[in-house]
Amino acid sequence: MRAEIVCIGSELLLGDIVDTNTQYLARRLSGIGIDLHHSTAVGDNLGRIVECLRLGTERSDIVLTTGGLGPTDDDLTRESIAALFGETPSVDPVLADSLRTFFELRKMPMTTNNLKQAWLIPSARAIPNERGTAPGWWVTKHGKTVIAMPGPPGEMHHMWEHEVEPNLKTGEAVIRSRTLKLFNISESRVDEMLKSLTPAANPTVAIYAKQDGIHVRITAKARDDISALRAIAGTEREARGILGDVVWGADDDTLDSVVATLLDGRSLSLAVGESVTAGQLSAMLAGNDRGAAHFRGGIIVSGSLADVNAVALGRRALQQFPADIGLGVAGRPIPGSDPEMHELDIAILWPARGVETVTTQRSRHFRRRAMGALHALDELRKLLAQA
Repeated sequence: MRAEIVCIGSELLLGDIVDTNTQYLARRLSGIGIDLHHSTAVGDNLGRIVECLRLGTERSDIVLTTGGLGPTDDDLTRESIAALFGETPSVDPVLADSLRTFFELRKMPMTTNNLKQAWLIPSARAIPNERGTAPGWWVTKHGKTVIAMPGPPGEMHHMWEHEVEPNLKTGEAVIRSRTLKLFNISESRVDEMLKSLTPAANPTVAIYAKQDGIHVRITAKARDDISALRAIAGTEREARGILGDVVWGADDDTLDSVVATLLDGRSLSLAVGESVTAGQLSAMLAGNDRGAAHFRGGIIVSGSLADVNAVALGRRALQQFPADIGLGVAGRPIPGSDPEMHELDIAILWPARGVETVTTQRSRHFRRRAMGALHALDELRKLLAQA
C-alpha cells in the first residue's frame, strides 16, 4: 500500500511555521507497513491544492492531508476535495449541532463561518476531532482514499492515533527502523566504510548528516515485528563491527544521556570548566535528569580564547565543585589558518585513576559552542566506556 502526504497552508511555504506533521506521519506510516513515496507542501490556493490531490490519487492508494480545515476563506481543503471528486458540500446537521454545543459549553459565540466546519460531501464521512472544532474527512471513491486532518499537531496526532490509524487496512507487512548515531567522523567516510551494506534492498542502510553527528538508519520490511527486528539486528551487528567506537548511541539517545548513564553505572561525579562553549556543556548536563544527579557544577570563564587553558579549567572546576572527574573545554584561533577555524582543547582529569588527558579538535567559529560541548561529551564517553 502506497501513501502520500499533502500539507496545506501558505504559512508553511512562507517559513512562518515548521512542518512537523510530515515527520510524525512518516514514522507512523512506516510503523504499520505503509510505504510513503511522496510528500508535498502547498499553499492556500484552490487550483494548486486540487492538482496536488489529483496527482496524489493517481500515484498512491491513500492521500493524507493536514491543514486547511478552519472556518476562514483561505481554509480550502474541503473545497479542494469536493472539486477533486466532483461533489458539492453541504452542512451536516449532526456536525452543526456538535459545533454549537462546543461553543455553548465554552460560553463563546459561534460565528456563521464556523458552519463551514460542518460541511460534508456524499462520499465523505466525518472524523471526530476531540481536540478542536474541525472534524476531519475520510473520503473513499473510485478505489482511492483521501483522509483530511487538521493542521495543529495536537489535534492531528490525537485524530490519527484514535480515529485514523486503527481503521486503516494496511495489509500484512510492517516496517521497522533502528538508527545508529556516530560522532567525529565524516559522512563520506561512513559511506566508504559501509559500502558492503548500503546496496542491500532489505534491510536498507541510509546515511545522514545531523547536528549531533552522522546517523545510520537501518530499515527492514517484514511480515511481522519479530522478523523485521531480527533482520535489523544482523545488519546492526555488522555495522557496529565496521564502525567501532565512533558509534555512541542509537535511536533516541543523546550524547549527554549516554554520558549520564555511564556516570550513573560507575557512581562517578563530574564538574565542568568551560570557556569557548559558554555554558552550553553545563546546560546539557544539568538538563538531563539522570545526569543532573552526578553533575556537581560548572564554571564559565569569559575572556579571549587564547588566554584560557583547558587543563586549568578542569582543575578549577574540581576545586570549586569536588567531584571524581573534572572536564575542561577551551578554544583558540589557529595562527595563520582560516579565520573561521578554531582549535578546541578538551581536558579530562580523573585524579583517582591518575588520568589527565588533553585532546584537540577543530571546529568552525560559528559552531564552536555546540561542537565543543559535543566533542567534550564524546571524549568523556570514550574514556568512561573503557574504564
